[in-house]
Amino acid sequence: MPRLFTGLEIPSDLAFELSMMRGGLSGARWIDAENYHITLRFIGDIDHATARDIDASLGLVRRAPCEIVIDGLSSFGGDKPRALVARVQPSAALVDLQAEQERLMRRLGLPPEPRKFAPHVTLARLRSTGSMEVADYLGMRGLFVSRRFIARRVVLFSARDSVGGGPYVAEATYPLG
Repeated sequence: MPRLFTGLEIPSDLAFELSMMRGGLSGARWIDAENYHITLRFIGDIDHATARDIDASLGLVRRAPCEIVIDGLSSFGGDKPRALVARVQPSAALVDLQAEQERLMRRLGLPPEPRKFAPHVTLARLRSTGSMEVADYLGMRGLFVSRRFIARRVVLFSARDSVGGGPYVAEATYPLG
């Protein structure tokens, strides 16, 4: 059974810039730049028939390209940080695109996504990293310059059953516009 999710790719030049944030944080398992993405909808482990239905449904989506703005670094997990991320501004177009992905998956009988959509690019998964260490790391990199790009397609990614962080494979792409 494939483990699937939909997302937006990060352009290689921006991925390279984000990869320059690597290092200087104990307990961080850094994600390879080629695996950077913005998850729209985690689908999970599904059978091949459902995967075909998802592919057919995503092929019918008609949306304009979407401007993406990465506006800083942050972490998820509060007092027990679990991920270092690049924040993505939740523009109306991006939120609408994600909501459409959610509606499509639910129409196909998948359970609702339990987490609120918080667009981001995961840079590292954290283990045993204290909140003060993360705060110090973020403070030293506080001059992150906002970057923009135009997302021109949605990607259906597959992932191996692992701890997370890739490698991810683009199984299908769906143009925006």
